[in-house]
Amino acid sequence: MKIVYFTHSLASCWNHGNAHFLRGVLRELIILGHEVRVLEPDGAWSLRNLLADHGEAGLVPYRTAYPELTSLTFTADADAAALCDGADLVIVHEWNDPALVAAVGRARVQGGRFSLLFHDTHHRAVSDPGAISAFDLSGYDGVLAFGETLATVYRRWGWEDRVFVWHEAADVRLFHPLPGEERRSGAVWIGNWGDGERTKELGSFLFAPARAAGLALDVYGVRYPAEALATLKRHGIAHKGWLPNVRVPATFARHRVTIHVPRRFYVESLPGIPTIRVFEALACGIPLVSAPWSDCEGLFRPGTDFLVARDGAHMTAHLRAVDGDADLRAALVRNGLETIRARHTCAHRARELLAIAAALAGTPTPSSMLEPVR
Repeated sequence: MKIVYFTHSLASCWNHGNAHFLRGVLRELIILGHEVRVLEPDGAWSLRNLLADHGEAGLVPYRTAYPELTSLTFTADADAAALCDGADLVIVHEWNDPALVAAVGRARVQGGRFSLLFHDTHHRAVSDPGAISAFDLSGYDGVLAFGETLATVYRRWGWEDRVFVWHEAADVRLFHPLPGEERRSGAVWIGNWGDGERTKELGSFLFAPARAAGLALDVYGVRYPAEALATLKRHGIAHKGWLPNVRVPATFARHRVTIHVPRRFYVESLPGIPTIRVFEALACGIPLVSAPWSDCEGLFRPGTDFLVARDGAHMTAHLRAVDGDADLRAALVRNGLETIRARHTCAHRARELLAIAAALAGTPTPSSMLEPVR
């Protein structure tokens, strides 16, 4: 099968979490023998910021870790039909210009012999519905939604059985446990500030509990405004800036625990959708403690795969327990890895996508898709 994916950027993960999952799942599709073409707009915002901050050296970690992957850039006046030429399946990510989204839809309607999917991995459907309504999806065969609650929104908009839940997952070829348990110490949080969507929660569930638990805390991420940096300084926390995603496993391996603080929209409006960091942390074998978050889809086993804190005091208690109890750490690592490897790898998602594509094309699911992922 020939698959064309229009992304915001494959090369840059600067404030672009979808790149994490996309890299892993596209590599799995290539390994399965499929032809993959990745297209990204010329001058993509994420890539521009990465190059401005780190130059070409900022791309070296990605290129080294994913030699199989390449992407082509296209300009605003590119011929969408030509870009999709020969494809069996075309996927367009929601972080693309509405004009591009519409042009690919027209190419499908005007004789394109491919199945066409819109891939939504954001909360804008509930936080900014107007931004999603700006997309002309009339030429699309279906929607890939990264959680059931988001899929429900699209069903309410009339997509019904043409919306498919396609969760993110961990690229376990890269995200896996590394040796050195005896040298691990302190806590780590990797995430962007969040545009005010979790400012209060970061103070209540991350900064204050880590200090109260006596744990040194390393914070990585971009787009931290002056007031955020001042908050870190007040808590005695060093901001370590952007971390290439391919270096996250080694960073996790230096720490005893990591914390999940979901954005408010994923707590209040789109419960059941974890961030990519939950999958990646469990895959790397680092104990995880989460701020309140409803796993209403049953993706994990809260309390078994990771701990959940009710409030700041409960978070402090959990952090102290994980830091001081080697048996608890070992159990969390073992359980988290078990769940990821059984259900949430990019290999699982690649096979799910191929089954969706087969259903859209009206063809039987290939027998290879029915075999368990090992």
